[in-house]
Amino acid sequence: MLHLAGQNAVALAEAAGITLVDARRILGAVVGRQRPLREARNVRREVLDRVEALASKDALREVEKVDAKDGFRKYLLELPDGRRIESVRIPLFDTHHSVCLSSQVGCALGCAFCATGRMGLARNLESWEMVAQLLHIRSDSERPITGAVFMGQGEPFHNYDAVIAAAYALCDPAGARVDARRISISTAGVIPAIRRFTAEGHKFRLAVSLNAAIAGKRAALMPVEKGQPLEELVDAIREHGERRGRVNVAYVMISGFNVGEEDAVALGRLFRDVPIRLNPIAVNDADGRFRSPAEPEWKAFRDARARELPGQPIVRRYSGGQDEHAACGMLAGSARGVG
Repeated sequence: MLHLAGQNAVALAEAAGITLVDARRILGAVVGRQRPLREARNVRREVLDRVEALASKDALREVEKVDAKDGFRKYLLELPDGRRIESVRIPLFDTHHSVCLSSQVGCALGCAFCATGRMGLARNLESWEMVAQLLHIRSDSERPITGAVFMGQGEPFHNYDAVIAAAYALCDPAGARVDARRISISTAGVIPAIRRFTAEGHKFRLAVSLNAAIAGKRAALMPVEKGQPLEELVDAIREHGERRGRVNVAYVMISGFNVGEEDAVALGRLFRDVPIRLNPIAVNDADGRFRSPAEPEWKAFRDARARELPGQPIVRRYSGGQDEHAACGMLAGSARGVG
């Protein structure tokens, strides 16, 4: 019945031709309490029959889970068609968890530092397959799941409609009950989708993976730059920031490449008047082609960035689970020991 999990109560009511009250009760059983459809309370049998006729018994199968030394847990999950994806449980403050969800099997963008990008794209995930990742992890967790990030395998904005549907299913108070403000959707910079996301006014957080403030350098890392140029991307980020609040801008740091003085100056030129929160993150490359900066190089970049972008917050993001290839840029839908 997990296909029901990919809809919020309003969407389920419309799809099944049932009342919103019945839809909420059904989601409360199937998603909220993860029980069989027939255990939905105070719902007439004919309503359950109608919903059951629309549902599917497809489910995700856990192939493997591994625990990293820092408390991150990676799940290898098999989809109904036999393809595999990875999801990650993220520990937060020893009291709760967040989850990193995949939105595609593989990815078409081919970013140079990303293991998922080297896979190529197999297919988009359906909304229920994204929600099912969270439900599977929740059933395996002793702490509550209070956040979700669409930062796993895939480019979420290449699967826009399904990702938005999944996000609304996750935050539905009758379903998974994750606060919309604690759901982040990350993109490598698909400009039309960013503008659409802004115009539609969703409460979910937007994160943009920038990784270089100089167009030539960004193109060398991220082929998306060739069709979605940096200056236009900054305009889209500015528009979102002005209308919806600060945008988290991820910046994968690569030693000797994008953490020099010229890179800090370029960041200042692009974002001095744009409301962002810069999130530097050390590169994770199982192949060893790229290295993260050592402490002196990082501190010099941090100080230069502070000088060039005064007043703009900078929060270095920790990417956990490296020892089990559970960190950002390392998810490749593989069995243990293979990144």
